[in-house]
Amino acid sequence: MRILNSRSTRALTAAIAVGLIATGCASERKEGDKGGAKDTFVFGAPGDPASLDPALASDGETFRVTRQAFEALLEHEPGGSKLVGGLAEKWSSNPEGTVWTFNLRKGVKFHDGEAFDAKAVCANYDYWFNWKGTYQSSAVSYYWQTIMGGFKANADKETPKANYKSCTVKDDATAVIEVFEPSANLPGGFSLNALAIHSPKALQEYGKQQISEAGDAITYPKYSQEAGTVAGTGPYKITKWNKGNKEVSLERFDDYWGEKAKVKNLVFRTIDTEEGRRQALQAGDIDGYDLVAPADIKTLEGEGFQVPTRDVFNLLYLGMTQGANPALKKPEVRQAIAHAVDRENIVKTQLPEGGKVATQFMPDTVAGHSDKVKQYPFDTAKAKSLLAGAGASGLSVDFCYPTEVTRPYMPAPQDIFELIKADLEKAGIKVNPKPKKWNPDYVDAVESGDCALHIFGWTGDFNDGYNFIGTWFAGPGKQWGFDDKKVFDAVKAGSLQGDPTKRTDLYKAANETIMEYLPGVPLTSSPPAIAFGKNVVPPKVSPLTQENFAEVSFK
Repeated sequence: MRILNSRSTRALTAAIAVGLIATGCASERKEGDKGGAKDTFVFGAPGDPASLDPALASDGETFRVTRQAFEALLEHEPGGSKLVGGLAEKWSSNPEGTVWTFNLRKGVKFHDGEAFDAKAVCANYDYWFNWKGTYQSSAVSYYWQTIMGGFKANADKETPKANYKSCTVKDDATAVIEVFEPSANLPGGFSLNALAIHSPKALQEYGKQQISEAGDAITYPKYSQEAGTVAGTGPYKITKWNKGNKEVSLERFDDYWGEKAKVKNLVFRTIDTEEGRRQALQAGDIDGYDLVAPADIKTLEGEGFQVPTRDVFNLLYLGMTQGANPALKKPEVRQAIAHAVDRENIVKTQLPEGGKVATQFMPDTVAGHSDKVKQYPFDTAKAKSLLAGAGASGLSVDFCYPTEVTRPYMPAPQDIFELIKADLEKAGIKVNPKPKKWNPDYVDAVESGDCALHIFGWTGDFNDGYNFIGTWFAGPGKQWGFDDKKVFDAVKAGSLQGDPTKRTDLYKAANETIMEYLPGVPLTSSPPAIAFGKNVVPPKVSPLTQENFAEVSFK
């Protein structure tokens, strides 16, 4: 998922974080435990959600919450990355991949009592397609634009060019979505929580409220910031967002079409430090938390806590912005930086067991990963030689890294930065540290091309290679600052191929082309750990970080 815009908040000290949890959750626990059985599960999240409307979001912390309340046409199998039916029991496409037919579940209700049917599906897709003004900002409608291109209002323009053609109601239980061109983003895009289905009645209320933008600041519509209006079909409904307590509360939806949630109340509470989350779990103030520090895993397991590790489905990379430092335009300089970094040391010292060195811009769990890419093994002497040959001995670079954040692919940003900095300095590169708060400072600086070097990453939305390499290299972007037709054409070729086998081969070729050009350095892939209390029956953990908390119960 796009974690570039995660709404991480100001870091709290561990003591304050634990104190807030103990104060904020104790009353709920007391009320919920009457009768001797727990009916509230409290989860410690690393950051705040950005919105209660997933269509307006692109960050993992929002989707962690909204996924419990909203469902898409397709989903992923519990604990895996295989597509399975969601609100659509079955789906199919024409041979070209441009006409998608969804056979919908019957007897499904929205949280506001409205019935789910094909009209509701089309109401949602047409609603997004008709967005205007600030809704068309990539910061607001990132996923719609990623999957469907553009909007009705831009139909006569090249950018952003819409791929969405229409949604047709064949009958109450059958919806047909047409696109102009086949895309590697489909059918995977139909599983995104950002394209989950809302009640048409709720959509009418959404449309009465406006979104605005002033400079880099976006003011989101009221309904997306307060519980009460949003209505999905999921096993939980959102009942409250207490921003002061940094807490979102959900309640079991008793009219849910599938298996009912096992615990009545679900609470997401933000604790934005690793130590704070660990201490809150140990104190019994929360029942689980995500992004466990690798050093804490054995400690927690030794104390009897459950710490399952997800499969690898992410990537951390060292980005190079050629527009921010002319020296990076030279291939020899980029190659020197790649040889200078000891990626194996990052895996050994910073990642949980199961972490891997990355050789290309997708993990080896994704179809299209190639074993023929050009390699850049750790070699300080070779790095120095390449710099000298390029006339770049004594190179000085600004290196941005994020603060006040923990990501699945990057458990300790500053520690990882310090390791890379030391490696680069051994090769004779002067590093100018540029620490920046994750959001908005760091995110904005990277996306606008202000950081010559930076560390960033990605957790996949669905299992298709384009979801990784297409995210970065489908065309020119300020973050990378280069324009190489050979790279862009190689990436696009796979995205337009409808045959899965041929598409995979094209992705392999694209990875080989990308690593020959070397726009940045793929560093590592990490299996992020998630922790649960001793008395918790946890959900199946997901490599996509798409846990379904309706599966949770207490022993």
